[in-house]
Amino acid sequence: MTRVYLPTTLDRLREAWASGTLEPGDDVVVAEGDDEESEYDALMTAADASAELLSGAGRRVVVVAEVGSPEHPVPLKRVVAVHADPADRPADADPDDDLAWYATQEVPDLLS
Repeated sequence: MTRVYLPTTLDRLREAWASGTLEPGDDVVVAEGDDEESEYDALMTAADASAELLSGAGRRVVVVAEVGSPEHPVPLKRVVAVHADPADRPADADPDDDLAWYATQEVPDLLS
């Protein structure tokens, strides 16, 4: 299995959660190694790509999944976590700020 970091937006995540599958784009990030530093670098690279998906203000969102192939649709059962900017993140926050971690069972609350 490969751990992938999928940049997205709350709206796209809401659609994926309703359909049961997340379609990866060309901006899927795979960590160079399985150490904590490589995974953090992949997460923040995906967070930057998520920021580029936003049209103006919004929250960066990164879905982390374990998949066989990063090119195929990701069933939600393969999602291991979701990272997103906190709801109270100021508009002028540093783009390098860490994202909050959400367990898969917390995603409906994140989307509400």
